[in-house]
Amino acid sequence: MLRVMAVTLPLALLACSADNATGQNAGATAGETPFKTSVIADFESPWAMTFLPDGRMLITEKVGEMILFDPKNGTKIPVAGIPKVDSEGQGALMDIVPSPTFAQDKKVYFSFSEVGQGDRAGGKGVALATGIFDQASDGTTKLADVKVIFRASDYVEGNGHYSGRIAFSPDGKYLFFTNGERQKFEPAQDPKSTLGKVLRLNLDGTPAAGNPLAAKGFNPAVWSYGHRNLLGIAFDKDGRLWEQEMGPKGGDEVNLIKPGLNYGYPRVSNGDHYDGRDIPDHKPGDGYEAPKVWWNPVISPGGLIYYSGDLFPQWKGSLFIGGLSSQSLVRVKLDGENAEKADQWDMGARIREVEQGPDGALWLLEDGGKSQGRLLKLTPKA
Repeated sequence: MLRVMAVTLPLALLACSADNATGQNAGATAGETPFKTSVIADFESPWAMTFLPDGRMLITEKVGEMILFDPKNGTKIPVAGIPKVDSEGQGALMDIVPSPTFAQDKKVYFSFSEVGQGDRAGGKGVALATGIFDQASDGTTKLADVKVIFRASDYVEGNGHYSGRIAFSPDGKYLFFTNGERQKFEPAQDPKSTLGKVLRLNLDGTPAAGNPLAAKGFNPAVWSYGHRNLLGIAFDKDGRLWEQEMGPKGGDEVNLIKPGLNYGYPRVSNGDHYDGRDIPDHKPGDGYEAPKVWWNPVISPGGLIYYSGDLFPQWKGSLFIGGLSSQSLVRVKLDGENAEKADQWDMGARIREVEQGPDGALWLLEDGGKSQGRLLKLTPKA
């Protein structure tokens, strides 16, 4: 694998380790891509990344490693203090996002899958934790004062559909967190469960006051429900919350998330069960919120961002999605509460994560496994 080696720190610090919303696929963009792709580094099955205010990055790897990476010189430093991660199946050290007040408190939020203990013994689930970014004068780095602030309800058998994506509300007061339905189907409709839901939490991990379904007997953390495997959430410039999720056999979705709405899974979906059983399609008047955009065949969506940069002005205000099985980068055009397919570029590898850099460049992480785990930077062609 290609490894960008550290040049300034001791070796011991290196890491070891356009169609419309009716849903037919837009074809992959033909010919050359409209951007230059630069290979920056290589990682072991990376899952997520985030930029820190100084331009360095935190990158999570599936097995449970977190890496502090400097894209300017290639330095990789392992971050100590990460809890034990269960990385079987779709398990991983998952999302990583700085606190809205990181400049003052150095706090980061991250998610991971774990084996249950105590009253959760016998099951597995997704947990949300915080830690204080702490780098010593010799460069060694850790997360200090790590605390698990939220665990999904319930922990169940199996290794799939953890989700675990994190987004802060534009005012920085709330945290939105995704819980997949863990391949168990009906928990997505169970009011007492957090599985198959978008959750709204206070920054300490407690359910936010005023969540729309608490008075109806739902788990007080629930913001929306009827979801499957939610692998991306992002706010647009006007404060709308967009989410993408993997459908079953067909029916990958981009949804506009609104408080209290039921998005239908597994009662409706534009895909079917893998064993061939039919799932009724979304249709007007069925009582469920339909996706704004859907794909059949699937793209297997990975990460999601709302692009607000100036480096690609023609794409400002778009959503970008990483495609896993489709090995693609997908752009979705937004217009208020409406969305439509715009571009799909063949990247030749499974794309797990998309991020916007400080200068507006697009950064991608390949998935590892059947692809390399490279970090790619996309910039405009000269």
